[in-house]
Amino acid sequence: MNTIIACIGSGNMGAALMKGAAGIIGRGHIGFTDTDATKVQAVAAGLGASVYASNTEAVTQGDFVFLAVKPQVLKTVLEEIAPAVQKRLDTGKPTVLVSMAAGWSIARIRTALGSPSQPIVRIMPNTPALISQGVIALTASPEVPKEQATELQKILAAAGLVDPVDEGYLDAVTGLSGSGPAFVYLFIEALADGGVRSGLPRDKALRYAAQTVLGAAAMVKETGKHPGELKDMVSSPAGTTIAGVAALESGAFRGTVMAAVDAAYRRSKELGVPV
Repeated sequence: MNTIIACIGSGNMGAALMKGAAGIIGRGHIGFTDTDATKVQAVAAGLGASVYASNTEAVTQGDFVFLAVKPQVLKTVLEEIAPAVQKRLDTGKPTVLVSMAAGWSIARIRTALGSPSQPIVRIMPNTPALISQGVIALTASPEVPKEQATELQKILAAAGLVDPVDEGYLDAVTGLSGSGPAFVYLFIEALADGGVRSGLPRDKALRYAAQTVLGAAAMVKETGKHPGELKDMVSSPAGTTIAGVAALESGAFRGTVMAAVDAAYRRSKELGVPV
């Protein structure tokens, strides 16, 4: 592939996606920009990628320009790159902007750019993309050519599961898979703490907890069975598991998890409202 990807931002998520992309298009076809010169140089060196002198240069060079910045910073970045974006539109060779900022709709991005016909893709990845086990929901504006949308999906697939969705689902995706890893880490930590409380050494408790969650998730994916059915398979009458399930229910476990996803979903929607 001769595709060039420029990534504005060199944080964990941008670096994770570029690491996967490097295996598809080659390290020499990736470049970064960041306000933190020390960090971006280190990230680029680790991948064998380039560092652009400015965000404007990134737009000039990139076939895809990933906007890997926080939602609160995106407006400033869009205003900065708007002239370069418009120049490429005017020449008939537009770059495709790929935003991962929670809450920022395609319409809002276009308004900030002042370019109503700019090709834009929104994605919502999660941190397991760092080990190629992520979930990446994706929605593309109609102006993105089908060939480029397909190419982008293939590139992103190096970081995990890629699933095209309607844009209206992205706030819910943010609440579930975007924020969800943090909720799972809390659960793993709590499982391990429970093991320590019951007498297990800390290192064994943490290893067992992590593998238990990994194995249980694989069971859901590979068997296709409903989680409730799999839970019932473990819950013998008057046994240890059902006693533990009862303790979880007494603490409103399922309702609390649902509330966590809902809170993250609502915050994503708040981030999409212009200040």
